[in-house]
Amino acid sequence: MFGAKSYSMFEIFGVAREVPRNYASRISVDNALVDALTQDKHIVIHGSSKQGKTSLRKNTLLASDYIYVTCSNKWSLSDLHNAILKAAGYKVEGSTVRSASGALKITATLEASLKGLILGGKASGAAEGASEVTNQTSSAPLQLDPGDVNDIISALNAAGAPKFIVLEDYHYLPEETQKDFAVALKAFHENSSYCFVVIGVWLDENRLTQYNGDLLGRVVSINADSWNSEELRKVISAGGEMLNVQFPESFVSALLSGSFDSVWIVQEVCKFACEGAGVYETGKTRRSVGGDVDALIRRAVDQNTARFSGFLSGFADGFQSTDLQMYRWLIYTVLRSDVSALEKGLPLAAITTLINEGHPSAPVNQGNITQALRSTSSLQTSRLDVKPIVLDYHQTARRLNVVDRSFLIWIQHQDRAELAAELGLPWTGQPLFA
Repeated sequence: MFGAKSYSMFEIFGVAREVPRNYASRISVDNALVDALTQDKHIVIHGSSKQGKTSLRKNTLLASDYIYVTCSNKWSLSDLHNAILKAAGYKVEGSTVRSASGALKITATLEASLKGLILGGKASGAAEGASEVTNQTSSAPLQLDPGDVNDIISALNAAGAPKFIVLEDYHYLPEETQKDFAVALKAFHENSSYCFVVIGVWLDENRLTQYNGDLLGRVVSINADSWNSEELRKVISAGGEMLNVQFPESFVSALLSGSFDSVWIVQEVCKFACEGAGVYETGKTRRSVGGDVDALIRRAVDQNTARFSGFLSGFADGFQSTDLQMYRWLIYTVLRSDVSALEKGLPLAAITTLINEGHPSAPVNQGNITQALRSTSSLQTSRLDVKPIVLDYHQTARRLNVVDRSFLIWIQHQDRAELAAELGLPWTGQPLFA
């Protein structure tokens, strides 16, 4: 018999602030994270956009076990360290005292003890999901070099910070900052008990070790990108049970077939289907809910039309005007490639072939192509402010990946010749590269 508990549809389907009620554990992902948390190593949770990385972290870690920082695309290493100190309960102010390196030190005053946090609210800059203590006491100010990881470790120790430090949206940090922090991570591993949980949009499991080879053996990578049909079925069926609705098998099969294994698409389409049927909370009687899956998928991805159109034109312009216009021609390879090829990722050899197919200066030196590929992420984060990013270059596999799966669905319904014309690119009308 159906349980008496009632749920809001928005707690289950669509995009929610908290872990959705129909969260489905994935053995290959959730168990891997639980295992990694026991190893005293830094953890990298990576994958495409909107594939459940944040929900995975929230479902596995207690809010009292970590402090939390959302990264910015304008931060230096010192800025990142300052944000970590603020999350640990410090008030951070500038100083007129210079460090040995010549940089200005900061004054950090501990205003809240993390050990006194109560779950449910939030202390100033403290652990995510923690409430402010009523009797705060300030410590003696500390003068710290924000670029010195040893000073940051000492301050965290003084604050009684929890073991885990979560860095969300790590991919938004400037590449130079990511490289600098990869060096700092080795010191955090060797000189403290703190473990960082780094969450970013990319598919390369070796991203951090590329920036610092000394992190080999000190970092565990968790690929949160993959969802199989059985796991996505659990998401749909669990949500249906909570709302006391039944999604017909034809609806489920069509959704799984057209979702490109995107849990976000599955969640959005189920939400639209429920809204169409007037289901906004758990019903007293069981109902069947369905709809035109193709139309609902299109509705979901069409929400991104303005963003994707802006992305294409902005990315094509690159950082500045150049003779080769490499970023415009990288977009050409995307437009010339079949969706199935984009889903797998475009290998460097195929990208080179496609560019030389139409570039007026062909053959283009592969070094110029590789240089542009390596900057795909930084172009989107530092110049275009694209959130989430759409393309990322997997340096280990030498593949250009689409890391926003809704873009795959969107692009397959566009007139590519028209898009190419808008970007000033040629179009031969030949079969797309697959």
